[in-house]
Amino acid sequence: MVFIPWHNVNLPAIVVELKWKQTAQTALDQIRERHYPESMKDYTGEVILCGVNYDKETKVHTCVIERV
Repeated sequence: MVFIPWHNVNLPAIVVELKWKQTAQTALDQIRERHYPESMKDYTGEVILCGVNYDKETKVHTCVIERV
């Protein structure tokens, strides 16, 4: 998922990858490997990458966030 803020709003764009029964780092790695941020090449603001994983057994979400 990609969230791009309205024009003239000083907020970063966010690229989010969701995983299930893996790791949040795996989600972040997929964002980089598949070059998802390049789909926003015309966007000139800050971009944040967010990898989220849900563990069904423990019912815990983990998240890794990185600024590009």
